Amino acid sequence: MSYQNILVPVDGSKISFSAVKHAVEIAKVFDSRLTLISLVSEDPFTDADFYYYYVSAPMKEHFLQAYANAEEILKQASEIAYAAGVQVETKVLKSVLLEEGIVETAKQLETDLIVMGSHGRKGFKKWRLGSVATAVLCSTELPVMVIKY
Repeated sequence: MSYQNILVPVDGSKISFSAVKHAVEIAKVFDSRLTLISLVSEDPFTDADFYYYYVSAPMKEHFLQAYANAEEILKQASEIAYAAGVQVETKVLKSVLLEEGIVETAKQLETDLIVMGSHGRKGFKKWRLGSVATAVLCSTELPVMVIKY
């Protein structure tokens, strides 16, 4: 099996950069297209009148900073790929639910492999915080490589 289109969600954590490194190695072997994405989670109520009239300036500033952070994260992740001689495309995307953004992007790009990190939370933290990697695994039929270290 060969992977032609690899998608890697990057959130700036050490584990997401580890996922980038693994994806780069796979991309080198298969001469794959590598796409790195960073998702900005948006509040579903940002289009509501209340937010528009009363909170729009602080919300806009928050999202502008989130997008700037996402761009910087992708720049750092891209440098890993470029250093290994792998061409990469980057995208900052907005999504209410991160896992939905990842799965939808994978479909749009006709991805054959998703490589992502998992923080490996257990017990109450996992229950409370959830797991984006687990949600992606349950939401797609695509192969997903989960990196834990």
